[in-house]
This record gives sequence, C-alpha cells and structure tokens, in this order.
Amino acid sequence: MSRTVLVTGGAGFIGSALVRHLIHCTDCRVVNVDALTYAGRLESLHEVAESPRYRFEHVDIQDTSALLRVFQDYSPAAVFHLAAESHVDRSIDGPLDFVRTNVVGTASLLAEARRYWSQLHEKEKRDFRILHVSTDEVYGSLGSTGHFTECSSYDPNSPYSASKAAADHFARVWHRVYGLPVLLTNCSNNFGPFQFPEKLIPHMILCALEGRELPVYGDGKNVRDWLYVEDHVRALLAVLEQGRVGETYIVGGDAERQNIQIVHAVCDLLDEFRPRGDGLSYRSQITYVEDRRAHDRRYAIDATKIHAELDWRPVESFESALRRTVQWYLESQWWWEPIRAGTCGGERLGVVA
Repeated sequence: MSRTVLVTGGAGFIGSALVRHLIHCTDCRVVNVDALTYAGRLESLHEVAESPRYRFEHVDIQDTSALLRVFQDYSPAAVFHLAAESHVDRSIDGPLDFVRTNVVGTASLLAEARRYWSQLHEKEKRDFRILHVSTDEVYGSLGSTGHFTECSSYDPNSPYSASKAAADHFARVWHRVYGLPVLLTNCSNNFGPFQFPEKLIPHMILCALEGRELPVYGDGKNVRDWLYVEDHVRALLAVLEQGRVGETYIVGGDAERQNIQIVHAVCDLLDEFRPRGDGLSYRSQITYVEDRRAHDRRYAIDATKIHAELDWRPVESFESALRRTVQWYLESQWWWEPIRAGTCGGERLGVVA
C-alpha cells in the first residue's frame, strides 16, 4: 500500500538504512526529517536522493512550528522516530545536548504528532502509527547471566541512556494519557555500512588502516549483543506493520560478543583483505586504555516476543555481516575520509577528570 511515512533522524546511521530500505523495497513516500547535527550525513542517502518518493526536510525536532508544517504538508500515515544523540562518550562530555534532543525533542515530536493525529478522519486516525526507536542501554548492566526482556526494569548508567529512558517514558505516557498509537522498540548494538566512525567497529577499522593504536577500554571483556543494521530495519517495519499498539518489542541479533572479540575479528578480517606491509597482524596495534566510568559490563537480549508475535529473526549471521561491513569501509573511503578530516578524527571522548 502506498503511503507517506516520516523518518526522524533519517540522515543518521539507522535512519538512513531505514530510508534506503523504504525506497528500495516498498512503495512508500518517505520524508526524512533531520537537523543534520555532526553525525547526520546526507551522503548516506546519495543512492535514493533523486527518487520521486523521497523528500528531505532540514528540521530540528525541538522546533514545534516546523514539525507542525511538516505534518500538514505531507499528511503522513506513520512516523519512525529515530532522531537522537547516541554516543555514550559524547554524552559524558556534553550531557545537555542529549537532554535537549532525546528528551525535549521527543516530547515535542509526540505533542505535534498528537495534534496532527487528533484531527484526522476516523479511518486515518485508526491506522496512524508512531514507532519510537530506543536502546537496550536503558536497562543498565547485566551480570554474567540473564537477558533483558520487555519487562526489565530501567537502570540507565550514562547521560545517553538516561535521556533515552526518559524519552521512552514520554512515549508511553503519550499513549496512555492521550491515546496516541505509539509502539516502542529497544535494540542492541547496531553495526553496518554508513555507521559514524566514533562507534566501536568503524573506529577500529579506520584506526587500524591509519596505523593507530586500537584502544580497548578496561579489560576488553564488556559484552554486547550485536545486530546488523539491515536486520534491524526489517524488524522496525515488522513492528510498525504488525505490532500491537502500546507494546514494546526488544530487538537483538543473538550475537553476544566481548569487545575484545569484536576487535580481534575486525583485525583478522583486515589481515585477510588488506594485510599490513610489515607482515604483522593488525592485532599488534591493540592497546588497553583506562575504562570508561560506569561502563556497563554486559547487555544481552531475549527477543522471544518479536520472534513469536511478528515472526522476525535476523537474516545475517554476525560473521557474514561483519565481513560485509569491513569490506564496505575498505571500499567507501569517499564516505568516511571527509568525516575523519573534520568532526571525528579518532580522538577519545568521554574522559572524566
């Protein structure tokens, strides 16, 4: 069915993957609403930018008058809300930016979505959906056993995760108090092409290629569940189209790995694809650095609900997806080189004195 959807944060990593998927694999008209902060890259959308079904609106979600105009101009049937500041280290250095975008921005979007939704005709009002996309980091840290579920208690340990937790609560309140048809997802660590180089996997790839040290926090044994971004996008569509209004769905890749295992895997793939000239492994560049304060030890996802209710599962294995990701960065210097020369040169952030 042809319909118009808004994607907030559509120039970001997950948002751009979603926009590309919607243009390539559906007949939706897609409106990308993005403020183009440092991690928003329109270059990530070059392959769909000329599509007659794609529009870009340079709008900050804190700007309620601009949001009202976007809703009025495009009459969307659904909203995917992905606009967010997302890097934990940056949140330690500048927490208020995260409060403004993730909390105030989300509340502003919800308010304008409700205003728009309340004025729709009955069928359009009944069919409208807004999907709020969040993170498993809101649940805090696990021990050596157990998994996060949709019923896990919130216990955020960084300004980033606290801001996302607050945004989640606002999304639920707008459903419970105002009836806005909201759905929520909380996902594990994403990776894949077009991810901003401050994140672990692209950071390690590019530092390795540049001959830099590969900094691993603490003992390197912090555990994350890893989810290929294109699998995540498919999950978001499944939730929007089939999920129950008011429900939360946790999305994971069933791929728990220690951080050091991730770094080793990246080094081994680079050894295969682009060996160092001196014959040494890229593993020789690994160095252990002071841990990040309040660094969550382990995340793990129990995705039973989305498996059972929506029949979604990852298509890619972690190994195949990581191979594709490393190959993409090796072939896509055109995308990441200007970023390395500008806003993300590989320096460490989030060091609290």
